[in-house]
Amino acid sequence: MFSGIISAIGHIDTVQPLEDGVRLQVEVGDLGLDDIAIGDSIANAGVCLTVVAIDGNRASFDVSRETLDCTVGLSAPGAVNLEKALRADDRLGGHIVTGHVDGVGEVLRFAPVGESHELVIRAPASLAGYIARKGSITVDGVSLTVNRVDGTDFWINLIPHTVAVTTLKCLAAGSRVNLEIDIIARYVERMMAWQTQQHG
Repeated sequence: MFSGIISAIGHIDTVQPLEDGVRLQVEVGDLGLDDIAIGDSIANAGVCLTVVAIDGNRASFDVSRETLDCTVGLSAPGAVNLEKALRADDRLGGHIVTGHVDGVGEVLRFAPVGESHELVIRAPASLAGYIARKGSITVDGVSLTVNRVDGTDFWINLIPHTVAVTTLKCLAAGSRVNLEIDIIARYVERMMAWQTQQHG
């Protein structure tokens, strides 16, 4: 479980092909690995991955072909947002994030507006119904608040701090991003569908 509050920007240094996926070696930057052991979870670009090896300030992760097929940002060297799994007594500064990506969105616009940046993303149609104005969404592992929704498109305002400490600063029109919808929306849908089935 995660909060969507990014701890550090890491860098995928190597991508080693496996029989059914890849092994990533990630330089974790300021994240620190002193309290991390083999088997612990770290979110990379919003994707919950298990640490399989540690070498100095680098952690390795195995990524299955299935995960690669439904996410972006894990198949080649590059910068990634990192967050350690929450402890039971940690503050939940963002919202409840599972690290299970629901789909990949496309950036339509990323541009400065005053001191902040406006980010407009087109979500897959299958996810659009779960995205609500003033609701939470995770973009490449970052917990964000939706300001506006129109069909499959949604708008987010990024404050300077968020831009400075995450990989979102690198986005541009056409970029693809990992999306995880608010888990509460999933449960609400399931409860409503179940009630309809019972009374239908």
